[in-house]
Amino acid sequence: MAMLTEEQLLAAPEDDYMNDAQLEFFRNLLLTQAEEVKESLANARAQLASFENEPDELDKASIEEERRMALRFLDRQTKLLPKIMESIKRIDEDDYGFCSVTGEPIGVKRLLLRPTATLCAEEKQRQELKERNYRDA
Repeated sequence: MAMLTEEQLLAAPEDDYMNDAQLEFFRNLLLTQAEEVKESLANARAQLASFENEPDELDKASIEEERRMALRFLDRQTKLLPKIMESIKRIDEDDYGFCSVTGEPIGVKRLLLRPTATLCAEEKQRQELKERNYRDA
């Protein structure tokens, strides 16, 4: 079976949502992302290890800022990897592409933008609105 293109994925009829070919497309996308994250984690760790203590105060400040940015990047990537693996598990369990709260389809467009999404756009908006109201209260 030939791999779907993004265009074919977007053109598929709604009643064909999350068929085998679509699931395979997202599995490959997620596996590729997982490899990219693992590579970038290794590179970021190597970069952190390579920072030297610099006696010059200006260089020291610059290196500290680079280190802080590298740590923030590492933190984000470290949190992303389990989400990717969880999404692959949801594909295996035939649960991928559906909102974990409402059970509604998340939608191909949203999944292309964020393949690890677990909420449909409407539910995500409801939760963000609740959080905002909670913060503002």
